[in-house]
This record gives sequence, structure tokens and C-alpha cells, in this order.
Amino acid sequence: MISTMIWNVRGITTQGALERIKNLRKLHQLSIMAILEPFSDSNLIQSFMHQMNMEQAVSNGNGKIWLFWNKDIDCVVLEEDDQQITCEFSHNEIQEHFTITFVYAKCKDQLRRPLWDRMLHHAADNNKTWCSVGDFNVITSMEEKLGGVPYNMRKSLDFIAVIEACGLIDIGFSGHKFTWSNKRGIHHRIWKRLDRALVNDKWLEMMPQTTITHLPSVGSDHCPLLMEMIPKEEEHIKYFKFLNCWTEQSNFIDTVKSCWERNVEGSSMWRFHQKLKRLSNTLSVWSRRELGDIFSKVRDYEEKVRTAEDNFIQEQTEANRTILHGLNAEYIRFLKLEDSILKQKTQLQWFKEGDANTKYFHSLIRGRRRRLFIHKLLTEDGEWI
Repeated sequence: MISTMIWNVRGITTQGALERIKNLRKLHQLSIMAILEPFSDSNLIQSFMHQMNMEQAVSNGNGKIWLFWNKDIDCVVLEEDDQQITCEFSHNEIQEHFTITFVYAKCKDQLRRPLWDRMLHHAADNNKTWCSVGDFNVITSMEEKLGGVPYNMRKSLDFIAVIEACGLIDIGFSGHKFTWSNKRGIHHRIWKRLDRALVNDKWLEMMPQTTITHLPSVGSDHCPLLMEMIPKEEEHIKYFKFLNCWTEQSNFIDTVKSCWERNVEGSSMWRFHQKLKRLSNTLSVWSRRELGDIFSKVRDYEEKVRTAEDNFIQEQTEANRTILHGLNAEYIRFLKLEDSILKQKTQLQWFKEGDANTKYFHSLIRGRRRRLFIHKLLTEDGEWI
């Protein structure tokens, strides 16, 4: 896993910010750190790099974005301007290179347009594994603001259009819903989600499990974003398989409902994807806990029943009879589960062979058509015609 932190710190030397950055680097084993608005002379970046125990550092031209990385990372700066640094990275855990644009956008919408142009430029390269992350200083929906006067969504139209035109996906987050607050009194407090990570399809193909966590906003009006990138495993992929027999278990529906109703933030499609992924993991864990290895259970209960039968023959007591009946009931239960799984596997094999063998597939279709064909009709008089 590659851990990256992006934080609009609003002054790297204020309110213990530097100490917190150093603690977060150790806690999350950060390989890359992007510090926005350090409010410090760029000539001091090397000094801060050593204090944070990082290997390399670079700043954009106006010193609003400082980027640090450790020895596990190879980084090439592709371009930089007042609102972004775009770098190509490589890491020993990931075979392919990946590109990240670290963003600190201007506050006014018309001043952000050069940034949108650069994003459109990067999106034109369809072969690039690309993520754009940072403080975009704009929200994408009314739900991303709380408090203050009603938000004018016209300020966001350019950003929303750029996300769509670039084919980017907001990967959502866990943690607090908002990333910025004006820190004023409770009656004048405003919260917004200004910081986010956007990725393209190639990124999701290579690192589909990339996550964003909103860490507590201690020491700044923005919260740090923790981005954890997990490369896709090419080997030993274990696919999730839904077993029909699960639906017959008494606590199945409650387990599904409890998992599905847990909150996930992000776009509708992203929430749906994350809920499905979480549900598949929940059901896998639930199945192991409730049912275990069904095929092994069948073998185990077969042996237990055999032993219990021998005991009952040798000593025909009520206790031995009760034990035998209980084991028989569990044995039959797991036999039915095993039968259900084998039938389901057989059906899947039919689909597989049917798809690979046209003659076999069409023979199944002809058989189905024959079963659906109406050969005779029964009239009201009871006569077949």
C-alpha cells in the first residue's frame, strides 16, 4: 500500500502543524506528502524535508504547494504552475507509472479557469493513470455546504463540467463530511467539502481500492486527506460467489440490511460500488462464521453420526438417542446445503460450456423451447384439443 497525505495546512510553522505532520508521517507511513499553503519561504523546503525525514522535495513557482516523497518513490515533475504540480511517480509495489496532479485552486471561479484547462490537457491522454487531488476551493453540490447563506451553484458549473469532460470520478471518502470550516462561533460556522480526489478509469483499473480518509482538522481550517493506494493483485484473485443457500438462513436478511444501510459518501455510482464491495466482504465473513466449510462439515458430521450410531447400539439410553437425533438433524442440514451448492455449480458449468460450445448451447435452447411449447389446450368442457 502507498500512503499519501494532502493537507492545506495554512502555515507549516503554526499551531503545532509541523509536529502533527511528523506524527502523521510516522503513524500512516506516508510515502508522499503534499503541503498546501505552507506560508513559509520556499528556500526553507529542504530544511523541512530533513525534519520530516523525507528524501526529496519540490515547490511550485509561487510556493503554495510543497511536495515531499521518500526513498521508495521515484518522481518526475511533469509541469507546475500557480495552482498545481503534476508528477509522474513509480513505486516498487506498482509495475506501471502513475500521475498525480496536486491542486491548490484559486478562490475565485474565473481565476480557476487556467487550472481547468490544464486538467483537460491531462485528460486528453487516455493511456495515463491519473489522479487529481487537493483543495479545489469549490463544491459540487448543495449537500457539500452547511451553514451561512444559500450557495449559488452557478459558481460550481465550470468545475462540474470539467469533471465530466475529463471523465473523472470522485472516489468519495470516509470520516467527517466536510473538509473546511471557517472556525467561527457556532451561530456563524460554515462547513464545506473543498478537498477531494478525482481519478480516471485507468487509475481504477490499476488501483481500484484507492481510498480517501478525512483526518481531524487539528491545526488548520482544513482537514488532511489521507489517500491510500492499493495496487491491483494480478495473481490469486479470489472472486466473490453468492450462494443461493445463504438466503435460507434466518439471519441473512438482517445481515444484508445492517451492512447496506451503513453510510457511504460520494457520487451515487461510487456509493453503490462501495456498498456492493462492503456487502460481499460482510457476507463472506458471515458465511465463514455461520456455516464454515460446508463440505468439511458434511464429512465431519458423517463421522459423528457413525460414532453416535455405534454408541446408541451399544448403549440404548435416552441421552444417546437424543445425541444421535441432534447429529442427524445437523448432518441433514449440511447435506442440503452441500446439495444446493453443487446444483448451483452445475448450473454455472452449463452456462460456461454453453457459451464455449455453440452446438451444446443451442441444444439447451431447443430443449427449453420444447418445454415452453403449447402442445394442447384444455377446454371448459374438460376436452383436450
